[in-house]
Amino acid sequence: MVQVLSSRVLVRPADPERSRAFYGEALGLEIYREFGTGPERGTVYFLGGGFLEVSGRSDGPPGRTLQLWLQVADAAAAHDALAARGVEILRPPVQEPWGLIEMWVADPDGHRLVLVEVPADHPLRYRP
Repeated sequence: MVQVLSSRVLVRPADPERSRAFYGEALGLEIYREFGTGPERGTVYFLGGGFLEVSGRSDGPPGRTLQLWLQVADAAAAHDALAARGVEILRPPVQEPWGLIEMWVADPDGHRLVLVEVPADHPLRYRP
């Protein structure tokens, strides 16, 4: 059995500085730790129950199978804040047939981030 103690998502951006500006400033993620020096140094951000590491550099296009799912308290407020910061909004908040409110944004490399609000009356919040 593998006992997972911690985990993180690794992003290898085409332009590390641009991606650090996106995740740290536009999204406002807090820094957990930084390592190395220079433009390709690593920055690890808190990501709720996990971490997101932006480090190294990629010469290829992003994979279309990677998506980050981030739960937020208020999708409409997140939409307004991100739009004001110039974040590319792929789709504004919409209540899905399964009851969650989802909006989609893109990072500078085109990775899709799904920001999700769980409404107060949603079954995910139900406590018997």
